[in-house]
Amino acid sequence: MKKTSISTAVLAALLATVALAGCKKKEDTADNNAQPAAMTPAEPAPMTPAAPEPMAAAAAVSVTQVTVGKTAAADKSVATAALFAPKDDIIVSVRTDGTASNANVGAKLTFQDGQVAGENSQTLNTTAAETTNITFKNAKGWPAGKYRAEVMVDGKAAGTPQEFEVK
Repeated sequence: MKKTSISTAVLAALLATVALAGCKKKEDTADNNAQPAAMTPAEPAPMTPAAPEPMAAAAAVSVTQVTVGKTAAADKSVATAALFAPKDDIIVSVRTDGTASNANVGAKLTFQDGQVAGENSQTLNTTAAETTNITFKNAKGWPAGKYRAEVMVDGKAAGTPQEFEVK
């Protein structure tokens, strides 16, 4: 009886293997038939490489330096100032690098209580390093206190915010 049980087990295993091999063969045939269908002109070519291009254009210009000062030199450079008088102009100088086409470079001044003291922007078109100066004036004079200057490129925060004081 033991020989019959072993023979039956071996026969069952052999039949299961043959059955699985037969099923696998059908799957391979189905896959082989599906491959030419994937190559038919009805399906468009993948557009994955085109998607990153708009993102690359938006990130093509980067802010390398933000300086807050009172006066600009002929080359648009601004000497850093941390203390301003109420009647001083406040210049936020934004140094960028890269390529930009109609990029919006903006600056926002925030007073110590969180109130926005001023916002201004300029359009940037460049293919190299560039300095953009954004000037803030207050005919009535700036209220005494601490301020923060923040820069945005196309509405996104850029560069390091700068703090200064009006006395």
